[in-house]
Amino acid sequence: MTNTTGPNSNPGQSAIKLDTAPTSTVYKPARRLLSGGLRSWFSTLLLVALSIAFTIATPQFPTLDNGRVILEQSVVLAVAAFGATYVIIAGSIDLSVGSAVGLTAVVTAMTVNEFGVPLGLLSALLVGAAIGAVNGAVFTFGRIPSFIVTLGMLTALRGVMLGITGGSPTVIEQTGFIDALNGRTFGLSHSVLVAVVVGVVAFVLLERLAFGREIKAIGAGERVARLSGIRVDRAKLLMFVAAGVLAAVAGILLAARSRVGGPTQGIGLELQVIAAVVIGGTPLTGGIGRIWGAAIGALTIGVLSNGLNIIGVESYWQDIITGLVLVVAVFLTIDRHKIGLIK
Repeated sequence: MTNTTGPNSNPGQSAIKLDTAPTSTVYKPARRLLSGGLRSWFSTLLLVALSIAFTIATPQFPTLDNGRVILEQSVVLAVAAFGATYVIIAGSIDLSVGSAVGLTAVVTAMTVNEFGVPLGLLSALLVGAAIGAVNGAVFTFGRIPSFIVTLGMLTALRGVMLGITGGSPTVIEQTGFIDALNGRTFGLSHSVLVAVVVGVVAFVLLERLAFGREIKAIGAGERVARLSGIRVDRAKLLMFVAAGVLAAVAGILLAARSRVGGPTQGIGLELQVIAAVVIGGTPLTGGIGRIWGAAIGALTIGVLSNGLNIIGVESYWQDIITGLVLVVAVFLTIDRHKIGLIK
């Protein structure tokens, strides 16, 4: 019989090796879960956990009618979050999205009444694209941080809304437009179906076209992206235009749902949009992101708000809880390897 251990082999050392190998194998999945798995699945796990918690808390939550209400309440946030996802993936931020949604809702109400539905919708989309183009041009060619550019745009658009409305809301008189978006097919609101179609288009832009690869490369490292031949300035401009157009779509849906265009619409929406994107798994450090994650993030905020309302939680507690959820989401999704110092 052949001796495979050799004359100088140590059986004790061999036994130790056999014991330590499985230990490393056991810990490796745990490290992988903490470093990437939990980050990827946080939004889904949170949505499921909240749904289970509210189902246990009240029998009014797990009903078909309430599910429809949550979907309808989430469409504006979801569509706006699709556009903001592009900007955040590229490592930038858009604080003007709430004002852009509000202004395009006002433009929709005014122009639909004055010129009819087709020209009204086209006007809103052009206004959204113009807002995005100005944001993108000043940010890209003016070399001003996106935070400052979009914060200034937020304030400017609020002034425009007050100026064109005179402080009074405009009631939409075109009932056909309202019925078209608020009607139901197979029990689902048409606004939900529109949001699904917009989400599919946004997904294709991000995952199947060069545009998506370019903004991901910019978020991962702009200098490397330039050296690799990517037209960075063009991609930055296009991502803000896309965000503006999607904000306009959200404004159209908001106008149809509320049946008015008013100067206070969209206030605070930018924070909810950023929260939805981050909760959905797109880190503020950029480089990676998912459209369907933004949809789940919007649904998560919708479920949280709806469930807390049903069980009678005060509005200020709702804000506190939503803020805590956002902080936890940032803690789990931020890529600390991409920033040398947290400030």
